[in-house]
Amino acid sequence: MGKYPIFLELAGRRAVVIGGGVVAVRKAEALLSAGARLVVVAEHINEMLTSLCAGSNAELIKSKYSKDYLVGAVLAIAATNKPEVNRQIYKDCEELEILCNVVDQPELCDFFVPGVVRRGDLQVAVGTEGDCPAYAGHLRKKLETFFTDQHGQFLAELEQLRQRIIKDVREPAERKTLLGKLVDDESFDYFVQNGPAQWREYANRVISGAD
Repeated sequence: MGKYPIFLELAGRRAVVIGGGVVAVRKAEALLSAGARLVVVAEHINEMLTSLCAGSNAELIKSKYSKDYLVGAVLAIAATNKPEVNRQIYKDCEELEILCNVVDQPELCDFFVPGVVRRGDLQVAVGTEGDCPAYAGHLRKKLETFFTDQHGQFLAELEQLRQRIIKDVREPAERKTLLGKLVDDESFDYFVQNGPAQWREYANRVISGAD
């Protein structure tokens, strides 16, 4: 069955990682970068986790797993090296109606973490429904060569212009036409070749109908 792809707002929301290994560190890092209120539960807290969470609002709990640590969480990631503990985490999440991902066990996942290319606010995600995360990683690397920092910079310019168009252009159809022209390949190529300042002049001409 196909999955429903979303970008989930986690800022300030509780997310729990159970486990203290290298995979847990990687998952914790991604959640922190998304602004989650991170809780890491592990019997052994390694130096990487300690360093990662230093100065953040993350909570490191040196303890065996307990269902109590899940309460109030939006999602949980089980990354222990004990299959029976991971299965228990998934079962507990089901009871508490918390989204759960058990690393490397697709049958015990409510969601999958895609391979992501980030360029500023631009994010391009690749998922395989857990069939082969390595292939998603391979495709992500290919996409990284296509999407450059300039795509992220272009998006930042578009965001400001979009707000102006929403404010100044009343007709929805006209807004759509203008934005369609400003986001197309010709517009991006102009941005790359001439830089942000000249592109803004170009955008002004498009909005005024002079281009």
